[in-house]
Amino acid sequence: MIATIRLNSRNLQLDLSEPLDISIPLRGGQDNINAWYLDPPQIKPHEDGDFIGKVSEGASTNFNTIQFNPHSHVTHTECLGHITKAFHSVNRTLKRYFFFAELITVAPEKIGNDFVISEKQLRYALGNKKREALVVRTIPNLTNKCSAKYSNTNPAFFLREAITYLVSKGIEHLLVDLPSVDKEKDDGALAGHKAFWDVDGNPRTQATITEFIYVDNTIEDGSYVLELQVAPFENDASPSRPLLYKII
Repeated sequence: MIATIRLNSRNLQLDLSEPLDISIPLRGGQDNINAWYLDPPQIKPHEDGDFIGKVSEGASTNFNTIQFNPHSHVTHTECLGHITKAFHSVNRTLKRYFFFAELITVAPEKIGNDFVISEKQLRYALGNKKREALVVRTIPNLTNKCSAKYSNTNPAFFLREAITYLVSKGIEHLLVDLPSVDKEKDDGALAGHKAFWDVDGNPRTQATITEFIYVDNTIEDGSYVLELQVAPFENDASPSRPLLYKII
């Protein structure tokens, strides 16, 4: 299905029948992705007395209970409410779902014991391009990202000045294949999150950060249309399924 949509005063043509899924699904158990020192998510049949919600156990339907944390266990999109005292719901933040996006691949630089994404790298990758959304794939980019255990591993993160640069470029939706844009152990500073949402200035209530994506190596860097849909949870973050569409 070929469709034409208008974004940033440009008419963009894309094939809706060929979406590129860059989400990581939720699976119950140890094989699922995990971060922030939580136990694995659980997906199991509800039990009540002799009742087991599983067709193979005699029930008329499969009736599973799912226990997980979006920040730890699945591709998720978060809003300003992730770091504010006041409640903000990601379900109410997104008013539209298609954005002009750029996919870039970055090799985090080693500084001391850290691997970081710098402003210089982003400037080189973006140049004069103006986009609403930025999708960042880090290398090495192995499929084990879909089941990695990130707790206490000090994953790569964005330097504050890199995030400030993205804000200056007008990036409103940042998607990364990391557990966070900030350092795992930063004593609660959250410099990247705070800079992206400008919490100490003019808060960017419309902006979102999506973490735990996975961009297959077969997907080339370049311009795409991003469809960003979230599950309708009234929460600071929700599981999401970002899709990229090639521009024809």
